[in-house]
Amino acid sequence: MNDLNIDLHCDLLYYLLRPDSKTDDKQVKCSLPYLKEGHVKLQVMAIYTATGKNSIAEGVKQSEIFADLLKSEDFFLFDTKNYSNIENQNRVGVLASIENGSSFCEEDTDLDIGFKNLETIIENTQKVLYIGLTHHSENRFGGGNNSELGLKDDGKILIDYIADKKIAIDLAHTSDQLAYDILNYVDQKNYKISILASHSNYRNVYKNNRNLPDELVKELIKREGLIGLNFIKDYIDHHHPERFYEHIQYGLDLGAENCIAYGADFFFDDEHPDQSRYPFFFDEFKDATMYNSINKRIAKDFSPEIMEKISHKNALSFIEKLWK
Repeated sequence: MNDLNIDLHCDLLYYLLRPDSKTDDKQVKCSLPYLKEGHVKLQVMAIYTATGKNSIAEGVKQSEIFADLLKSEDFFLFDTKNYSNIENQNRVGVLASIENGSSFCEEDTDLDIGFKNLETIIENTQKVLYIGLTHHSENRFGGGNNSELGLKDDGKILIDYIADKKIAIDLAHTSDQLAYDILNYVDQKNYKISILASHSNYRNVYKNNRNLPDELVKELIKREGLIGLNFIKDYIDHHHPERFYEHIQYGLDLGAENCIAYGADFFFDDEHPDQSRYPFFFDEFKDATMYNSINKRIAKDFSPEIMEKISHKNALSFIEKLWK
């Protein structure tokens, strides 16, 4: 059975901002022991901050925590050429991503200073795989998934800035309008920017603003992007874990066979302010060890080839093209 998994999104770095937190704390669903047991060879670690005061300090601090992880014996900076080396067999490969542009540029920060902060984050992490302009709410770059706003002028400048940096743009937390505006702007400028939705499911299977409408799914397929399956039940179905596999089938029916990946969105949820959402995950998707059983189910219900594409091959192919 396949023993190589790639996951496009977790919030371990945000948890590690806490005093005395450790990577092996099993309260966190993507802790080191779970990642190892789940044969995760690449875990993309999001630098997440909410839009507001202190966003930059938290964003830069998470990039420093990421740099420290690379100095430990448990992690290594993932590269498409080094992940199968003998010295990396018992280590977890990691790459950083940025979940919200506020992590380097607050609402009242001079843009030039914001871009210097972004460069600091890139320097600390060595590589940033993708950037999402917004989170749930609107910020200076555009509208988040709980908003209807599109791309703002600062968002255009940010896209201009990263256009030649081999960094992808993430649509997971955009409003629909922002997503369409980003795609139109990239096309208008003739930029060769890779696009993904790192942790989103399908809105026609389960209605949620964070899930993708068909039109965006088709755009991601056309652009050879990625769609990372989100394991949180808010985006699968509140009552039926089986719907996870319906999301896969729906993506395949739309032609996304080469785009579907894992984007579990594991995070530390013990003190989440919205108690009504507990438990966040069904038992079948409760932590990073579950990739093993999910892979078996996908191989049985779909095919071993589809399972390999979802578990790692599609993500590997995307990263190889991005870095080419």
